[in-house]
Amino acid sequence: MSDLFIAAGGGGDPLGTAITAATVGRVLTGTPLGETTIATYAWERLEVDPTPGPLGAVHFADLAHHAGMPVIAPTTRPIPPAGSTLPALAADLPARLALLDPWQGLPALAEQIRRLADTGRDHVRIVDVGGDILAHGDEDTLCSPLVDALVLAACRLAGVPATVYVAGPGADGEIPQADVLDRLDGDALTPLAQDVAAVRAALSWHPSEASALFAAAVDGVRGPIRTVNHLIPLTDASARIQSATLDDALAHNTVAAHLLGVLPPTLEAAADLSAELTQIHELDRERVAAAEPSAPARAALPWTEPAAWEAIRDAAQGAPHVTLRFAALALGLTWRQIPSLRALLGARGPVLAVA
Repeated sequence: MSDLFIAAGGGGDPLGTAITAATVGRVLTGTPLGETTIATYAWERLEVDPTPGPLGAVHFADLAHHAGMPVIAPTTRPIPPAGSTLPALAADLPARLALLDPWQGLPALAEQIRRLADTGRDHVRIVDVGGDILAHGDEDTLCSPLVDALVLAACRLAGVPATVYVAGPGADGEIPQADVLDRLDGDALTPLAQDVAAVRAALSWHPSEASALFAAAVDGVRGPIRTVNHLIPLTDASARIQSATLDDALAHNTVAAHLLGVLPPTLEAAADLSAELTQIHELDRERVAAAEPSAPARAALPWTEPAAWEAIRDAAQGAPHVTLRFAALALGLTWRQIPSLRALLGARGPVLAVA
């Protein structure tokens, strides 16, 4: 018997979810991470996947299967032009990665979660890195309310016993940390370095910023971190995992509550409803961005180490740390060149110290 973990935000959330699973396993259940299933969307930044919206099973070749659900294996490949970091994560994370597909709407997503939970899972543990899963919908810095809201609503519709965990409150820059903490009154867990150890291989190349900040906080990094879109302060609270009941999370999440009232039959309908409430249409935003021309990728690093450090420090504008994704973009590089950039700079941790 083991628990089902859900990476509620897609993107890099499987990394933070794996850290959370290791922590929960060590502290609460005594279940090794290797017995854990992490369900996740394949919804990533356009620089990773140039096709708008999440990927479904039809967008992958060589999927594995578990309990009738598609599972991402190391040998799985996205079908071009789609792209995904999930196959590489499947190779680096000690957990099974089950694919959630929201295109057929909320009832179908609830059935996917119910099917996974019915395979001997004691409990469903929903993990969001940062805390926008508690969004009211009117926050000025909110960016992606739909994906988390769909998971909350689907778990309630599926009728599964579930707990919500916010890993690294404020780490995603969508809701200020103080506001996230004000909305949480459950128990807190403190990850240790050993809980991060299992994801360090993935952190060395993955472009995730929120999960990288969470891991850096666990490693003891404090102070402001420059990310691509935000300057995010890491505090002692950034290194913790805060819990909430499913009821409490639903009481905060306006979009999830309305999804349950409407039961949208497609992802398009869910996105339209979310946009009515928040003025953020995540599918339309990606469609517009995907239509814009992108800069050509560099084949190699045209930087010496001193010149790279100088350019990164200038871009950091006095921040003592930056994410590796920020550093790569500051140098005109792509996320795929993060390992080469790490080698050039001798970087070791989840974030880069530039002060």
